[in-house]
Order: sequence, then C-alpha cells, then structure tokens
Amino acid sequence: MTTWQLQEAKARFSELVRRAALEGPQEITVHGEPSAVLVSRAEFDRMTRPASSFVAFMRASPLVGVELDLERDRSTDRQVAL
Repeated sequence: MTTWQLQEAKARFSELVRRAALEGPQEITVHGEPSAVLVSRAEFDRMTRPASSFVAFMRASPLVGVELDLERDRSTDRQVAL
C-alpha cells in the first residue's frame, strides 16, 4: 500500500485516484499518522457487498436434492467398552 502525505495527496489527487484503481488501496497520513485510505469503487463494492445468507448458501450446494437418512437412534442405552 502506497502512503501519501495529505498535502501531496491534495496536490496530486488525480494520480492518487488513478493509483487506487490500478494498484489498490492508497493510505493518506496527517502529521505522519495514518488517517484515511482511498480505495477504488470496485474494491469498495466488493468490501460492502452483503454476505449471502446461510439459506442461499445451502440452496446453491451441489448436494441439493440428495436424500439423506437422518433418522435418529432412539434407544436409551448403548454399549461402552471399558
């Protein structure tokens, strides 16, 4: 990630935006301290895209329609080797 001082970022804003689109996030500092990060619109959209729900994930599974035997053993005792 490239770091820019605020005054340099203001003076070369067009280049800052172009680099964010081509190279990735660009960090901006104020008095040497990290203050902001400029990201491209595509990166912002990727980061803020709503996560799909668990139901949507399961519906997209390649196992949709596979029959499973989910019957539970209802016996109250079991054999345990000691």
